[in-house]
Amino acid sequence: MTPERVDLSAFIKAYDVRGLVPSELNAAVTRAIGAAFADVVVLPETPAGARPTVVVAHDMRPSGPDLVAGFAAGLTSRGVDVVRIGLASTDGLYFASGLLGVPGAMFTASHNPAEYNGIKLCRAGARPVGQDSGLTAVRDLAGDLLAAGEPGPEVAGDERGTVTDRDMLGEYAAFLRSLVDLSRVRPLKVVVDAGNGMGGYTVPAVLGTGAGLPALPLDVVPLYFELDGTFPNHEANPLEPENLRDLQRAVVEHGADLGLAFDGDADRCFVVDENGDPVSPSAITALVGLREVARETAAGRPSTVIHNLITSRVVPDLLTAAGATTVRTRVGHSFIKGQMAEHDAVFGGEHSAHYYFRDFFFADTGMLAAMHVLAALGEQAHPLSALADQYQPYVSSGEINSRVASVAQARERVVDAYVTRQGAGPVEVDELDGLTVSHWDAQPQWWFNLRASNTEPLLRLNVEAADEDIMVKVRDDVLALVRQEADA
Repeated sequence: MTPERVDLSAFIKAYDVRGLVPSELNAAVTRAIGAAFADVVVLPETPAGARPTVVVAHDMRPSGPDLVAGFAAGLTSRGVDVVRIGLASTDGLYFASGLLGVPGAMFTASHNPAEYNGIKLCRAGARPVGQDSGLTAVRDLAGDLLAAGEPGPEVAGDERGTVTDRDMLGEYAAFLRSLVDLSRVRPLKVVVDAGNGMGGYTVPAVLGTGAGLPALPLDVVPLYFELDGTFPNHEANPLEPENLRDLQRAVVEHGADLGLAFDGDADRCFVVDENGDPVSPSAITALVGLREVARETAAGRPSTVIHNLITSRVVPDLLTAAGATTVRTRVGHSFIKGQMAEHDAVFGGEHSAHYYFRDFFFADTGMLAAMHVLAALGEQAHPLSALADQYQPYVSSGEINSRVASVAQARERVVDAYVTRQGAGPVEVDELDGLTVSHWDAQPQWWFNLRASNTEPLLRLNVEAADEDIMVKVRDDVLALVRQEADA
């Protein structure tokens, strides 16, 4: 009788693996996941005559090395070689996968608390592995292997995979510097909050001399560079405003030109100006996108930029005016990466401060986006606040979550008010991702998007308008409809 599959769906989600250690994730589980990854992705996609290989890295969480060891054992049991690069940011792992042309696995739980860890898997060339591109099959096979209580078919001893170690931090830093030249910018003072995450490892290598590269005209003031997966100072999630307060205060106290905040695995980067005010990720998307488009235009090449549907309207406005083609996509890195590859896009940006580059294997890297901001600021004389103003002409609400008894009923109230009865006048409606209602081509200008969470009874609202009063009115009117049941 075939044993019943162990259900891993509680922590193997749509885009990655993320669970509690050791109750959900432990070396036995990661061994099964490693073997399943080999069977589902690595071996079928290894070119004939090539040696199957996977590159593996981990962040600063104490559980990382043991989980990596289990994963590597699962891979080698299938005849797959493992290249361990040790500590790395997630974009450092993507770089290794792209440079070596092999699949990869990054052990991280990003900004989650210390008791969590996880895995981000990718195919050769840093191509994503999600629920529709192999992760579901990996999850199910791993569950079968755990249920059987054995690793499954193993190769003979002399055919087992090998494990080697390689330090790639210097190569990563040199590669990023080859994409953005900061050697000639005016001297800048920059405060960097690493949140005790992997930015404390990568920033000294890329922006300093930690990897043996020449000094740049940057005075880096470090905040929380000590690698500590318990996050003793604040959560390593700059998307939450309270986690930016130390950085904002330090920028003003040090008279810095700007501040940068990285999340736990340092694949996202947030920016604050010289006054300590946050610069929206949409503004960064527009700024970096225009730089990439200008480079393509100068080379006589057409350019495409990807943005998700809740980035500011300033992004398609400015990039289209600069001659680029813009493609609007759903929220989520797998959608962005898919569209990046399909359209050979030079750049892509998300409201969550993930930034994607064709020159970085179509993958996301907060460090490269930060370098573009430093270059843009250092190549002219104005402060960042003045530079950023031209990319922030509109007012947004930010993402507001509402817990509701019935997502469908709450959504229907909004549809009835804004679409069926059109009380707000003529609007454009689409359902690319949730419900987007736009009054942008008429006065007053506004739009909103209402999306349901995939895992909780939540509705997520984003509103943008031409001025504050309009944004507040639309925001409050929609929230009143969404939350009506709570007041009934």
